[in-house]
Amino acid sequence: MTDLDDIHVGSGDPSLYNDDLAPIPHGKRTWGAFEIFNVWNNDIQSLFGYTLAASLFLSYGLNGWLTFAAIVVAGLLVMWLVNLSGRPSVRYGIPYAVMARAAMGVKGARFPALVRGIVAIFWYGVQTYFASTAVALAIYALMGIDRGAGGFLGLSGVDWVAYIIVAGFQIGLFLMGIEWVGKFLNWAGPFVYVVMIALALMIWWKAGNGIFAEIGAIFQGGESDRGTLAGFIAVVGTMVAYFAAVVINFGDFSRFVKTEAQMRTGNFWGLPVSMAFFSFIALFITAGAVVLFGERLTDPTEIVARVDSLALTLIAAVTFFAATVGINLVANFIPAAYDICNLSPATISAKQGGLITAAVAFVIGALWVSLISTIGIAGFVDTLGAILAPLYGILIADYYVVQKRQLQVDQLFSADPAGPYYYDGGWNKRAIMAVGLAALFSIGTVWLPALQALSGFGWLIGAVLGGVLYILLSGRR
Repeated sequence: MTDLDDIHVGSGDPSLYNDDLAPIPHGKRTWGAFEIFNVWNNDIQSLFGYTLAASLFLSYGLNGWLTFAAIVVAGLLVMWLVNLSGRPSVRYGIPYAVMARAAMGVKGARFPALVRGIVAIFWYGVQTYFASTAVALAIYALMGIDRGAGGFLGLSGVDWVAYIIVAGFQIGLFLMGIEWVGKFLNWAGPFVYVVMIALALMIWWKAGNGIFAEIGAIFQGGESDRGTLAGFIAVVGTMVAYFAAVVINFGDFSRFVKTEAQMRTGNFWGLPVSMAFFSFIALFITAGAVVLFGERLTDPTEIVARVDSLALTLIAAVTFFAATVGINLVANFIPAAYDICNLSPATISAKQGGLITAAVAFVIGALWVSLISTIGIAGFVDTLGAILAPLYGILIADYYVVQKRQLQVDQLFSADPAGPYYYDGGWNKRAIMAVGLAALFSIGTVWLPALQALSGFGWLIGAVLGGVLYILLSGRR
């Protein structure tokens, strides 16, 4: 293994290097399996994640056991994908934006970094809105008032106050540094499970044993235009697409981990295991809501708001806020900050990139209710995943097949035209071509009627297609 303490890249080209992008030596890493486990815990436990998990049981017409099986398969698949994308960064200590230079070129890597940054900014804005609903829930409960009709852009005055509070809190935590973000995650992840279990038990106590009859009804499935196999694959594909934004830049997190074994352990417990457990809790609570309120509610804040317990409402609001903010910082804010920083390392630091991210995302999150949500959760998730899919396939194909798992780290920060990653003027045009061709197909599976049969698992097709095209084109150098 490369000894990172012997790598000196501080004299690299200023247009490609700053301290935020530099390799992290093994001796300076502080994360282990528990931190990685909580990255996924917070991702799954976010309000958006709960809503998606509950919707999968209700929207695809599958019986419950098949839905559970699809979720576990998705967890195993995502675990395998992030083990692949995380391994190079564990070895070399570099973030996704720098890793991409090996395949795309030292200048061309700005393209995938920009695409990932745009996607991260969108997710950051949306998750900020979802986190603000938890804060709004607490404010309404403390004030003893009902939620009023939506005002400007569909948000009431209390909603706007909550949104601004969350936006400001996230910026403050990010500016405190990655160590504080890690501590925040380690607290939020386990505590959310405690609250979710408490909520499930309270729902059961109020609903009685009628909850099991409703669970049985959900497990029987429903009507669907999809066949059983197509529905199963669509659930797997949608769950994989949900994690796509994290899958491609998982190196931004694994670079803080001491060993590859710790990364793999955290991924196992945080993905298939945690996904299955959390999905069961979501199903249990959703079934209880049917018994109590006569409708299938997939928004946990709405369920908590209807449970007559001020203490539980406040605790749930705090934990949902914590979980959503935690993953928002790690999966969206930090990657976007790195990616924007990578556009001009000499003039933009990671902190400045974070502030740019926050400003743009504030507008996006404010438009979620009135505009963005109208395209639907599945369409939103699948479209973003389809954009990122070819980039993932190309980076993996480059590292494992073309580069044969060996990188010259110092050359990733060099603008020398004779360098191995400079390609044609700093751009690998073959990689750009592979991205474009594969992305046309993967996005088409989401929106083109002729490809609708593939909707939901276009991410996997796009990733494979991008990787294969890249290998074929690279063979013609």
